[in-house]
Amino acid sequence: MTSRLAASASPYLRAHADNPVAWFPWGPEAFAEAAKRDVPVLISIGYSTCHWCHVMARESFSDPEIARELNDGFVAIKVDREEHPAVDDAYMAAASAFTRNLGWPLTVFATPEGRAFFAGTYFPPEPRAGLASFGEVLAAVRQAWTQRRDQVHDTAATVAEALATVRGASAAPGGLPPLDDLVRAAHTALAREDREYGGFAPPDAGMTTPKFPTVPPCGSCRARRSPTLCRTRRMPHPGRSPRWRRLRCAIRSTADSSAMRPAGTGPSRTTSGCSPTTPACSRPPWTPATRRRRGRSPASSPRCCSSPPAASPQAQDSESWIDGERREGGYYGRDAAARAGLEPPAVDGKIVTGWNGMAIGALASAGVRLGDARLIEAAQWAADAVLATAVGEDGRLRRASLDEIISPATATLEDYGLLAGGLGRLAAATGEPVLAGAARDLVEQCLAAGAEDGRPSAPGGGDPVLAAHGLGTDGSAADTDHPSGPAALADAACLLWQLGAGDRFREAAASVVARHAAAALAEPLAHGALRVATQLITAPRQTVVVGALGDPLTRAAAARPADVLAVVTDDQAAALAAAGFTLFEGKVGAVPTVYECRDFACRMPVTDLTSL
Repeated sequence: MTSRLAASASPYLRAHADNPVAWFPWGPEAFAEAAKRDVPVLISIGYSTCHWCHVMARESFSDPEIARELNDGFVAIKVDREEHPAVDDAYMAAASAFTRNLGWPLTVFATPEGRAFFAGTYFPPEPRAGLASFGEVLAAVRQAWTQRRDQVHDTAATVAEALATVRGASAAPGGLPPLDDLVRAAHTALAREDREYGGFAPPDAGMTTPKFPTVPPCGSCRARRSPTLCRTRRMPHPGRSPRWRRLRCAIRSTADSSAMRPAGTGPSRTTSGCSPTTPACSRPPWTPATRRRRGRSPASSPRCCSSPPAASPQAQDSESWIDGERREGGYYGRDAAARAGLEPPAVDGKIVTGWNGMAIGALASAGVRLGDARLIEAAQWAADAVLATAVGEDGRLRRASLDEIISPATATLEDYGLLAGGLGRLAAATGEPVLAGAARDLVEQCLAAGAEDGRPSAPGGGDPVLAAHGLGTDGSAADTDHPSGPAALADAACLLWQLGAGDRFREAAASVVARHAAAALAEPLAHGALRVATQLITAPRQTVVVGALGDPLTRAAAARPADVLAVVTDDQAAALAAAGFTLFEGKVGAVPTVYECRDFACRMPVTDLTSL
């Protein structure tokens, strides 16, 4: 047995601490041990809510005979993909050379230099449906390593060279996409809507096709709550066009299906089938997707995964104990009365910095739009908790933590961008200049650390082990259940520009969007950068309210379309202007006052509902 994983900041790794496999955590020690022993490396990547990861753990990694084979002939590394997303990206790309069926658990065999020479996903304990057993795979890899070493190294070198070529041919800078292209992309996304159950899926998807969240296309289709895509004659005004109404209905059905969970669960990140009411695993109800016409605001939704003091853990397990055995999605397949006697699925309590940035931004935006101070207070508590643990003495972010144990994982561009965006939105909701300054500092760090060609990157050079082995990755620009690093950074930079931080932030956002525009237009469901594009091609709409959240005038202003809605006091407006956020210059009001601006040019201030 091993104790190397017992004190990890990852519950997924802790769950494997008592395996008979002598696991190493991700780090240079494992590769040094492999080089010393002259054996290959097994890199097993998964996460705590992954059903098939649990299955393989029960079938193989708990088996003494398989563990003996692994310990004798390999150095085994266990990786939590949520803790080390760059590691997952790098080896997922390598695995694509060996299998088309990519997913988790991801099983990669590599040289002591970290170069992959064979990969797959789940391997059963015995041969099944065309799959070799895991024991057979281990024996074959070990034989190849001992008897055909040159061939193994040739394969590893070929894969590494191919990946380096792909990285070197990354997207070239271009221009911002034109309005017509954005409209077509929105309708391409719409064609993938599941009109029966909500959400988006391939057109030929069957009834049992699992669903994953598609937050980015909802943001793209929503188009800023304003008629951005309809200001020309290319499309009628929202509400008057049947196609535009279909876009809005698609978003609402997706949001409603996400909100219509069994009591006690938040939105699903995966479903067992096409219906989102059967979650395989779920996240806390962070997003303001629940709708007041159903009588459920985000604040009143059950926080099944709440975690003191305020930051949010990211998931519940996909499995639960039902009638003495582990079943995927079984807990929420029971009604409330039947669940009362069952143990709820376990919660992965690690605090991921970027994901909490999403929570902060969603709560703050919902709070100011809905006039709900509870949501803004929740966002403030979450921001305080994350900043207390996620910012190191050098000012750089940390990726994750658990029970005050700081993960050694390097913070990613996604973490910087998502936290910056969350803090910027919270600054607009509260008027706090310190938060706005913190958001700006995070984005500036990424711009300063960027590549020579202008691409932003996370400070520190990425994962040090990948870098040491020449396996660095630029990070995917495609979104999953959350925005990619480039999309998150572009969104935060665009928000800073809209708050008046300067045109250099607009230029930074536009550079990121332009670089990935072609791929985003081809696959709009996978690229949230299109949402940022809609905010860059037209003049921003900005509303500043000098007053209090509960004022009738504030509530009325919040109902109007705007890219930015800020609620501040006189003193806060002056402090924000002094800190370099020019949107707030000259914003004063002895009584509640609304300033509506377009591209930083503001109308005369309004102090009564009739004039507004």
